[in-house]
Amino acid sequence: MDHLLYGVAYYDEYMPYVRLAQDIQMMKDAGINTVRIAESTWSTHEPQNGVFDFSSVRRVLDAMHEAGIHVIVGTPTYAVPAWMVKEHPEVLAVTVNGEGKYGARQIMDITSPAYLFYSERIIRKLMAVVHKHPAVIGYQIDNETKHYETAGPNVQLRFVKYMRETYGTLEAINHQFGLDYWSNRIDSWEDFPSMVGTINGSLGAEFARFQRGLVNEFLAWQVGIVNEYKQPGQFTTHNFDFEWRGYSFGVQPSVDHFAASQPFDIAGTDIYHPSQDQLTGAEIAFGGDLIRSLKQDNYFVLETQAQAFPEWTPYPGQLRQLAFSHLGSGASMVAYWHWHSIHNSFETYWKGLLSHDFLPNPVYKEAMTIGADFKRLSDQLIGLKKTSKVAVMVSNEALSAIEWFKLPGGLIYNDVVRWMYDELYKMNIACDFIQPGSPRLSEYELVVVPALYAVSDEALQQLNDYVHSGGHVVYSFKSGFTDEQVKVRHTAQPGIIHEACGIAYSHFATPNEVTGLTGKLFPEGAAAGVHTVRTWMEMIVPGSAEVLASYDHPQWGEYAAVTRNTFGEGTATYIGCMTGPAALAEILRDTLQLAGLWGADQQLMFPLIVKSGVNRQGHTIRYYYNYSAQPLSFKYPYEAGTELLSGNPVAQDEELTLGAWGVMIIK
Repeated sequence: MDHLLYGVAYYDEYMPYVRLAQDIQMMKDAGINTVRIAESTWSTHEPQNGVFDFSSVRRVLDAMHEAGIHVIVGTPTYAVPAWMVKEHPEVLAVTVNGEGKYGARQIMDITSPAYLFYSERIIRKLMAVVHKHPAVIGYQIDNETKHYETAGPNVQLRFVKYMRETYGTLEAINHQFGLDYWSNRIDSWEDFPSMVGTINGSLGAEFARFQRGLVNEFLAWQVGIVNEYKQPGQFTTHNFDFEWRGYSFGVQPSVDHFAASQPFDIAGTDIYHPSQDQLTGAEIAFGGDLIRSLKQDNYFVLETQAQAFPEWTPYPGQLRQLAFSHLGSGASMVAYWHWHSIHNSFETYWKGLLSHDFLPNPVYKEAMTIGADFKRLSDQLIGLKKTSKVAVMVSNEALSAIEWFKLPGGLIYNDVVRWMYDELYKMNIACDFIQPGSPRLSEYELVVVPALYAVSDEALQQLNDYVHSGGHVVYSFKSGFTDEQVKVRHTAQPGIIHEACGIAYSHFATPNEVTGLTGKLFPEGAAAGVHTVRTWMEMIVPGSAEVLASYDHPQWGEYAAVTRNTFGEGTATYIGCMTGPAALAEILRDTLQLAGLWGADQQLMFPLIVKSGVNRQGHTIRYYYNYSAQPLSFKYPYEAGTELLSGNPVAQDEELTLGAWGVMIIK
C-alpha cells in the first residue's frame, strides 16, 4: 500500500454493448486506478451446474493490466444462480417469514451443505484463473455478508448443539434463560423448540449471537480457501456494512464486526449517506471510525455513492468533500458503486459515476479532479495514522437484547449510539470504537457507553476498575441492567456499575411534554424546551454522586437525571434519560473539559469539522471540512504549514475561509 486507491465496481457483464476500451480510457482520464469485479455474477461464470465460463473475467483482467489499473476480484457467492435453487431448493434460507423465494440476492442458508459445496467449487475455479494474474492485487470475500435470518432445520440443529456445548445441561438453560415462564421449559434435547417462534428475549438474543457466529465461520472459511491461492503482496478484504435506514446508520445487527474481521488482511466497508442539504459527514465519520477500529489500521471504502438516488445526486463540491472525508478518517481507498448505471433490473436507478448514456457528466468531471489530487498527494495522504483519546463502547449483545425490549416509541440501540456519537462528532472529538471487555480500555482517557443493556459482570467490573484507576466514563440510561443472557440483575440498578456511579434507581417512566432538566448544568431549566427530556427517564437516587441535573417535573422533581461520581482517581457520569441534542452536548462538553480533552479543535463546531493524523513522513495532517452551503471562516490555531490542495502556505492564527462544501488539508 504505497499509494491511494481510487476505484469503482465494474461489471463488463452488465454492459449493453462492448465498450471496455472506452471505459478504461475514461477511467484513466478520471484517475481511477482500481476496479472491483466478479462478486455479483456467479450465474454468468457458471451458467449451468459444472459449466464454467470466465472469459469476461480474463478479458477485463488483461485490459486493466495493460492500462495499469489494479483489480480486486470478488468471490461471487452472495447471489446464487437459478439452476442451484432448482436442483437444491434447501439452499434458500428459512426465516421467521417462512421459506425463501428465489430472485433477490442474499437469500441463502450459509450453513447449507449444498450451498457450501457449490460455493467452494466456484471460488476454486475462479481463483485458479485469477490468482497469478499481474493485475490482481487482492480479493473481496463475498459481499456485505450477513446471516440473512437463516433459521431452518439445518440451523436449528446446529443451535441445539451450540447450546449443549455452551451451557452443558438443560437444567442450566432453563434456569439461566427463565424458561419456566409460559411453560417454555425444555426437559429433553429432542423437544428443543424452533427459534422461529420464541417469545423469550434471552433465548432469542442468544440465537442472534449464534447467528452472528455463523457469519464469522462462513467468512473465515472463504478466507481460508482464498489464502491457499493468494500470492505474496495480495490481500483479502471484505465490505462490512451497517444497519440500514435508507443509508448507513449504526452497528450492524447481523454481524459482530470485530470478530468477523479477524481473518482479513485489511478491513473494508461500504458507507452510504444522505447528500445535498442533508450531508453532515456524520455517517462517513461513524463508519470510518468503527471500521478503522477493527484492526487499528487503515481501511478500504469499497463502496460509496457517486450519484445513486435522485435525492443523493451531489451538489457541486460534495463528491470531493466525500472523498477527502473518507481519507480524513483513515481510509486508504475510496471506491464508488459503481462505474456505470445499469439499464435493467432492481438497481436501474442507483446511478453510478457515469449515467445511463455513458457520457461525461458533472459528477464524473468532479471525480476527475479527485483522481488528479489523489495521485498528486498520495505520498502525503496515504497511511494516515490516527490516535484517539476517546472510545465509544458498542455491543452486539446489547443491540440484540434491546431489539426484544425496545424503548418507548420504538427506539432501539443504534438510536442511542448515534445520539451520543453524533454530539462527539459535532464537537470534533476523535473517537475509536471498542467492545465490552476490550483489552485496550486503558489506552483511552474517556469511554462513552451507550445503552449497554446486556453485558457480563466481568466487563462491568473492568469498567469500574478503569474508573478507579483514573479513567472517565459516560454511561447512558439502560446500561448494566441485565447480564449477557438478558437476565435482569436482581440488585439495585444500574447493577455492578452502581459502585462507580454512586447511584441507584428502581423505577423509570416515559416523560411527557412538560419534563425538562434543571440544576448545576442547566440553571435556566427547560428554557424554551431546549433541555426537554425525551422517550425515557430513570428515577435516580444519588448516593455519593453529585447531581448535575434533576427532572424539571411537578411529580418527578425529587429525582436526579444526570449524575457524576468520583471513584478512585476517575469519574463516572451517568445520564438517566434521553435528552435533546443540546442538553447532551452540554453534559458531554462538561465531561470532556473535566477530563482535559477540550482543546483547539473544540473551538470549532459543526458544520466546521476537523480530522487529523500523522502521515508516513511523520507530519501532522489536518483536514478541515465545511458541511454547509455557506462559506465559513476560522482562525487556524496550529504551527505554520502548507495547504496541500492549493499549495499555499498557512500561518499560525491566520484567518481562513472554507467555501460551501469545501475542504482544506493542512500539513
